[in-house]
Amino acid sequence: MLRIDRYILSLLMNLFGFFALVLVAVYWINQAVRLFEQLLSDGQTALVVLEFTLLTLPYVIAIVLPVAAFAASAYGTNRLSGESELTAMQAAGLSPWRLARPVLVFGLIVSVMVAVLLNGLVPMARARLADRQAEVAENVTARFLRGGVFQYPAPGVTLFIRQIADTGELNDVFLEEARDPGVEITYTARRALIVRADAGPKLIMIDGMRQEMVTDANGPRLSVTRFEDLTYDIASMIGSSGRKGRDLREYGTPALLRGDPQMLEATGATAPQAMAEAHARLSQPLLAPVGAMLGFAMLLIGGYSRFGVWRQVAAAIVALIAVQLMSNAAAQQVAAAPGRWPLLYIAPLSGAVIAALALWWAARGPGRRKKDRQAPSGPDRQGATA
Repeated sequence: MLRIDRYILSLLMNLFGFFALVLVAVYWINQAVRLFEQLLSDGQTALVVLEFTLLTLPYVIAIVLPVAAFAASAYGTNRLSGESELTAMQAAGLSPWRLARPVLVFGLIVSVMVAVLLNGLVPMARARLADRQAEVAENVTARFLRGGVFQYPAPGVTLFIRQIADTGELNDVFLEEARDPGVEITYTARRALIVRADAGPKLIMIDGMRQEMVTDANGPRLSVTRFEDLTYDIASMIGSSGRKGRDLREYGTPALLRGDPQMLEATGATAPQAMAEAHARLSQPLLAPVGAMLGFAMLLIGGYSRFGVWRQVAAAIVALIAVQLMSNAAAQQVAAAPGRWPLLYIAPLSGAVIAALALWWAARGPGRRKKDRQAPSGPDRQGATA
């Protein structure tokens, strides 16, 4: 790599670090405020809030990096142009295609960063965040249980616990459920425990009795069942939602591409949905070099103007928005029909074509384009020569 390439690459990397830091901070603070309000209202500590916000950080960074690459490329090109460095490079014989080489290398570096985040750190962070959310939900459920008082955690449900031991064991539990008209179910147990489950916390009652009173046209009927242990879903009773299943976004990309049967069974998803999720992770990093090239190529169009390059900047922003809209539209189509996952690559390909056309247009130069517009056609030129 020549010295000029290293100079442009170092300039872009420095600007990229600044824009990435600012954008990540703004985006992350917005999410942290919402989590802060939600978790503190549930009685969680500041450490839990910090842990949750840190677990959302990898995805935030992956979303922001392509935008930061575009901003760094556009600002760096504008700076090179404003200080006449870009003009000197072109006067030395460097074409726009040649000048685009360090910009492309810069975009590929950012693309590798995004790929590592989306295919490595983000799935692990999502899995950990889902587990911690389930644990917090169970802790919230446990705080609803108090000893020595009658509680009404849901309409038609009455709960009484004589004593809660220091070990968490519940002594002498009374639970009455009268949600359905004409049906009353009463549970009594000497001991009970709260245990974790994928669908939420469960109440395990030990050494007890279940009484069901059914009242219909034939009169009341009572059935009594004694049990050694019985499981009751207190998550639905209290309104706590534990972890109801795993998500495709929590698995690694190789497992998604293989369509792992255990993964599909755990998530309830189909093989096309897993394939679509994998290609979404593979296609999104391609937006980073596309954004960098758009920010560079669009600013090369046009000659010097005392009014600056605001038109080129506006055109670059419009091109980036168009590429992002295509990406969003493709994501919606794939969500509706996972078999259409090749559509995910249309947006990066379209952005690359736009950047290539802009470089081609800039390589022609304003003077040559002006001559092409003013040059007469073939017969007229022959007539003028004659």
